[in-house]
Amino acid sequence: MNGARPRHSVWLAALASLLVACTPVNGTDAAAGGASPTATVQPAVGTAGSSPQPAAAAATPAPLPTVTPPPAPGPYAINLYREGDFVPQYTFDWCVAASVQMAHNLIDDTGGGTWSDSVQQGELWDLARARSSDSFNGANPFGWAHVLTASGMGPYSVVSVADYGVALQTAARAIAETGRPVGLVMWSGRHAWVMSGFESVGDPAKFQDFRVTGIHVMDPLYPYGSQQWGPSPVPNSLLTPEELATQFVVREPRRWSSQLPAGYLLVLPQDAA
Repeated sequence: MNGARPRHSVWLAALASLLVACTPVNGTDAAAGGASPTATVQPAVGTAGSSPQPAAAAATPAPLPTVTPPPAPGPYAINLYREGDFVPQYTFDWCVAASVQMAHNLIDDTGGGTWSDSVQQGELWDLARARSSDSFNGANPFGWAHVLTASGMGPYSVVSVADYGVALQTAARAIAETGRPVGLVMWSGRHAWVMSGFESVGDPAKFQDFRVTGIHVMDPLYPYGSQQWGPSPVPNSLLTPEELATQFVVREPRRWSSQLPAGYLLVLPQDAA
């Protein structure tokens, strides 16, 4: 009996050491200086057998602002002419007076007040001459503008535009804005035509740089024309800018006394004050 106890104690001690050796260790024993073979290890991302990690959400790009392109200029046209508006000049001097009569007919839309009488044309001529002063003792554009205004069609004024294209734009814009015709001083200051309308690419009210492509005109000298300047167009003809330019030219500065610079002369309707 006394000899068995030590063997039992040795056996218990050996069993206890085996149990301690089989007990798993969580984590690393810092005092032992190494990791236990049974320590839990996190697998590296992307290695076989690992669980996929959720990807970071991609940033949503901000929507681009909507840009509306500006409208493109389209065809535009206006013409005040109606059958019966044309009036011929009854003498070779009365072009301004006949142009005043035609302007009245273009403006008056009642249909019952056509001006075409030769006696009236002579009176208008005398009135225009009285308001003009030049070495040729005729009616100049200032007298023309005065008669238009005094006859209830105004206000009108005389303007000189240095550039041909700008002159056409100026005349066209005045017609579109006022609904009244424009006087064209032709043949370097020697003759009068009436511009009753135009065609263009672009509405003058919407496009600053609209382009005039056609000009409706009436020459009171029709059908005679001029050997120097060319034939008179048929009343209400639609001329191209190139065709009009053969007779609508810069005023000769010495033709009549004026403080206006040399340029393309217009008898232009103005907005009422």
